[in-house]
Amino acid sequence: MRTKTLLLTAVLGIAGAVSSSAQVYSVNAVGYVNVVIPRGFSMIANPLKGANNTIGALLPTAPPGTFIYKFNATTGSYASSQFDDLAGVAGEWVPDPNITLNPGEGAFINGVTAFTNTFVGEVLTGSLTNAMSAGFQIVSSQVPQEGRVDTVLGFPGIPGAFIYQFNNATGGYVSAQFDDLAGVAGEWIPAVPTIKVGEAFWVKLLAPANWTRTFNIN
Repeated sequence: MRTKTLLLTAVLGIAGAVSSSAQVYSVNAVGYVNVVIPRGFSMIANPLKGANNTIGALLPTAPPGTFIYKFNATTGSYASSQFDDLAGVAGEWVPDPNITLNPGEGAFINGVTAFTNTFVGEVLTGSLTNAMSAGFQIVSSQVPQEGRVDTVLGFPGIPGAFIYQFNNATGGYVSAQFDDLAGVAGEWIPAVPTIKVGEAFWVKLLAPANWTRTFNIN
């Protein structure tokens, strides 16, 4: 999943806070991120806080027949909608365009063909917390930043935690588990996951935990 990021900020230092491939221009802390969604299944995330974080507003158009599936960790089920180009004025997600995709959440998308979606909104800053439950859930970075899940994105080293990244090309997963007995202070085995801007991933936890970090543009 490729991305192109335009972050409008008054602070020139933002260049170090987003993907190294991002294009950065300074004005203020709002902007857009172009996410290339491939054909077939992939996992997506909304990297910016929009005025309306529903799929109807965030993805106003998509190839007809494209599906979105959002997992509910409480019920273990999915809420789904399909993009119908004949619904509404210029196409709509049916039956529910109001499925939310807030920063920190994620969903599966099944694209009929590859397309690019533009996410528009505000870069979240300050103290950010993503509350995670025990068991499986889909999560994402709350800010448009790419890198190692630990040192860059601040995901905590939780003993026994698993991360599963979906691979669109193979239709399988790349997994890593945090082993608190490995290395000096614990390690991700077999390797530390690297997360892209606009990418969501599965997390499996033995107990509830918070993904807390402080993010400042400057």
